[in-house]
This record gives sequence, structure tokens and C-alpha cells, in this order.
Amino acid sequence: MAKLVLAGRAGCPQYARAELLADYLQANLPAFSVHKVVQHPDRWEQWLHDVCEMNGWEHKWSPIIWRELLDRGGKGLLLGGLNEFLEYAQNYYGITSTMLTEEILEIAEENLQAHMESEKEQEEFRSLINPLQIWITSASAPTCYQLIPLLATGDVFGMTTEISIHLLDAVQFKECLSGIVMEVEDMAFPLLRGISGHTEIDKAFLQADVIIVLDDIILERDTQTLENCIRTVSEICQVYAPLIEKNAKRGVRIVSTGKTFVNLKAMMIITYVPSIKPENVIAVATSWESASKAVLARKLNMNAAGVKDVIVWGNISGCIYIDLSHAKLYRCDSAIWGPANFSRPLLNLIYDSKWINSEFMSAQSSSSSRVCHCAGILLSHAVATALRYWFHGSPPGEIVSMGIFSEGQFCIPEGIVFSMPVRFQNGSWEVVTELEINEKTQEVLGRLSYDLIQEKRIALKEIKEMHPYRADEITTKKDLCQEMETFPTASV
Repeated sequence: MAKLVLAGRAGCPQYARAELLADYLQANLPAFSVHKVVQHPDRWEQWLHDVCEMNGWEHKWSPIIWRELLDRGGKGLLLGGLNEFLEYAQNYYGITSTMLTEEILEIAEENLQAHMESEKEQEEFRSLINPLQIWITSASAPTCYQLIPLLATGDVFGMTTEISIHLLDAVQFKECLSGIVMEVEDMAFPLLRGISGHTEIDKAFLQADVIIVLDDIILERDTQTLENCIRTVSEICQVYAPLIEKNAKRGVRIVSTGKTFVNLKAMMIITYVPSIKPENVIAVATSWESASKAVLARKLNMNAAGVKDVIVWGNISGCIYIDLSHAKLYRCDSAIWGPANFSRPLLNLIYDSKWINSEFMSAQSSSSSRVCHCAGILLSHAVATALRYWFHGSPPGEIVSMGIFSEGQFCIPEGIVFSMPVRFQNGSWEVVTELEINEKTQEVLGRLSYDLIQEKRIALKEIKEMHPYRADEITTKKDLCQEMETFPTASV
């Protein structure tokens, strides 16, 4: 009995031709059997290298075909590629492939699409078997209480993805965590595989897929200096860092949010956890986005959902700049109407620059007060929105503001976490670098950078005092502060 193994790259026309011929031979010859192996294009070369190395073969293209003299998995006899298989079929069975090249190309494209869909289905099935592990720090905070239902309903991670939630907090909040766990269990969310409370720090972030950092510090201006606050944040991050390094999955996604030092927490985690890619850590700025859209919608007497592309620059829990120069309005009640995708520049409909520079900014200050004293609804919605975009993509064509590790975009100094415009796609994000910004905005960005550079400078100083051996490693990165010395503190 002839038993062949046909392996190839999904979308390869040569593999498609060989597969059709092999299917024909198997259907018409009772003593002919074929086993097919299809690999994703991104994994094909490594897979081929491993197979050839294991068997002592030399083969560098798709497909690869060998004959198994025993059951599948036994020692194989390499036939070669497509040409060798065509010759084999012609010599042994008098059969060859007669399909046209155009037909083969169409079949190859269909094969690639089918393979991608199959992998997606398998990933969904695996997610049901192995739920996403979600860890939330400072889980006794009101934001966590509001966030859990949003995560468990399926709107964030998908209606086929089960999750397991782990609540982490200090031992004095153990009773509070137990109460949250019992209440959530009573809600019987279909996609919630389990929820548990944790007060033992050494087991934190075990197998974590997502970590949501809610830690805040109470700011008492009369008794606390900025240095003391930053020292506290640094100490928290230093506790979490080795646990993330040790226990979390390599591709863990980390979300920093809260009411204080949101950017700094993200930056310190990136600094302390070298195995985590900077693009896997974000600081959530969408609460400012939605609050600003609400203020503008009230001014224009329209639905806030129609206000798009409001950009939040800077230090999310400090000094920010709300940029309206790229903002658009959809479904706005005005003299000009159009289809659903028709938009108008926001600044063309708000002619009152005095209102923007006074009342709008005053409303932002009021929003800041609400963020700092809210029951967690706004922040929890912002976190859920950011995660949904991260896993499933942001709305096409829309700009989202997010705190990310700067690589010099928009002349923002490298090495700080700075809120800027991004878009999410295919499980990752990219900065919308094609935006044009004017000189005024560029000057504001420079002033905003100063605050974050100062925070980083103080944090690195604290590291150097507490852990001199670590400071040497961290300060080998490019010095960010020299050219920013002359900037005053931003007051936007």
C-alpha cells in the first residue's frame, strides 16, 4: 500500500496542484492513501527546517512529499516537490495533472482563506478549553466592581471566549474580595469560567493573559511631596515586576489605569520587566476622550457618539491637552446633511473660540474632578473599551488616544509613556503618525513632556538610592532630560 505525506504552505499554488492530484489518486486507487499537512505561511519555513533536520533531508520549497513505509510517523522516504510527485504519479499510475494555472491560483487562494478560518475556529475552541486569565490589582477599588460585569458579558473579549478573573489586593481587603466573588458567582455569567480572590502576593499573575493595574495612591498635598508619591508608585511596580516576569505568560497584555500616575505606572512596568515588549503595555486615556466628547455634544446639542477623533495628548492623570484640530462630527443637526459616513470638521461648527479656550477647558477641569471622585463607572468603561479595541480592533478610520511608550513620534522624547493618537488592528496598535500637527500643538507637547520626564527622573533617582545595581542597567537607555531642561511645567 502506498502511503504518502503531502505537506505545504497554505496558499501555495504548487501545493494546491499536488493536493488535487493526490485527492484524485486516493479516490480512484484503493491501495493509495495520502495524509496532508498544511502550515500557515508565517510558520512554514521553520516547520520545513525542523522536518528536514529530523529526517536528514534537504528541501527548501513548498510542497514537500515523502512516502511512509510504515504507519504515519514512521521513517519516510523523500520523494521531493511537485515535479517529483507529478513524475511519480505518471510513472506508477499513468496519471498527471491537467488543470490550468489560473484555476490552480484560485484554488490556492481558497485554500489559504479556508486555512485561516480553520485556525480561527481552533483558536476559539482552545479559548473555551483554556479561558483567558484576567488579573486585576487593587481589586477592592470601585472601578474593579464596575469593570467585572463588562468583562464577563462577552462584549470585550468576544462571545465565544471564556475568561477567568483573579482579584488581587492586600490582606486587609480579603473580606471585601470574598464578597465580590460571591456576588459575581451569583450572577452566573455564561462566559465566566471562574472568579477568585488573592491576597498572597507570591502567587500573583499566574498564567496571566491580561493584567489590569488599578493601583492608586491617596494624594495628600499638605503632607506628601511629589517625590514621596513617586516613591510609593515605584515600590508598587517593583513588587509586581518580578512576579509578572516569573508567573505571567510571555505575551501578557498590561493595562495601566486609575486616578494617579497612570503613565508612570506603565513606564515603570516596562522598565522593570525587560521580557515584556513595550507595545504590550498601555495606559488608558479613553476616559478623557469620552468626557470631552460629552462636553462637545452638549454644546452642539447632539449625540456624543457622533463626535470622533478627539485626541488626548500628554500625562493622563496629570497635565493633558485636548486637541480638537482633527475632530469630526457625524449625524450633526445642521444645514448640511449627508449619508451615515458623512462628517464635518468640528471646528467648522463651533465658531466660538472663546468658549473653547474658556468654558470647554473649565468643563475639562470639572471632568477631572469627576474622574478623581467617581464611583468607577467612567474608568471601568474606559478600560473595557481599550481592551475591546486591543483584542478586536478599533472602528475603521477612527483615532483612539492611548498612553504608549514613546519612540520619538511627533518629536516627543523617547522612553516616556505619553498619550497620543493610535489605531488598533489585528491584536496590536500603531501610532497614527500621518497626522499633521501645527507649531502651537508641537510646543504644547514639549511642555507636556516635561512633567513626565521629571516623574521619570525622580523615579530613577529613587531606584538608584534603593537598588544601585538596577539603576546602572536602567540608565543605560538614552538620557531623555537634557534637551528638555528649559521647558516650564505645563498648565494646559
